[in-house]
Amino acid sequence: MPEDTADEPLPERWWKPATPNVREWVDPTDDSRLDGAEFVDEKSTAVGYLRVYRLTLEMKCADLDAAQLARRSVPPSNLSLLGLIRHLADVERQWFRRVMAGQDAPPLYWSDDEDDRDWNGAVADPDLVAQAWADWRAEVAFAERYVADADDLAALGTLGGSETVQLRSVLVHMIEEYARHCGHADLLRERIDGRVGQ
Repeated sequence: MPEDTADEPLPERWWKPATPNVREWVDPTDDSRLDGAEFVDEKSTAVGYLRVYRLTLEMKCADLDAAQLARRSVPPSNLSLLGLIRHLADVERQWFRRVMAGQDAPPLYWSDDEDDRDWNGAVADPDLVAQAWADWRAEVAFAERYVADADDLAALGTLGGSETVQLRSVLVHMIEEYARHCGHADLLRERIDGRVGQ
């Protein structure tokens, strides 16, 4: 259950001055998300946008300890940055390992017996944080390899039964999923230490 934060002092909003006149999270010349990759076709565009959002999630969690990563947003929400990492590890696993590659890969943090295990199990334990990052990075690496090896974005995965989905739809869905959750991450981070999103 999320802790009550109503009586806690609010952090002061802050940002790094990227230039004298621009207030950004990071100086654009030092932004690891901007690697110079060109979006020249459908695949490079989808892969590029998804890469940026994955890196944004990492950036929003940078320099935080286990307690900060596990901190809930506001009651009654169970949303936390650590919960986002765990949730997105399972989302990556579901779409790329299970649906697209057809692997028998049980969920990491989801269970029929326990609702919201990815969120509720996100507690302030450094070992749990390390495991969550390791899981998320392993699933992202698998997804990146799978997409890089795909000859065609029309490649089909199986949702269950006879229902299929194209890889292009999965990539667009993943961009949507990360975009939504990176918005959550902006607010979660600002609530933790006042750092404003970019």
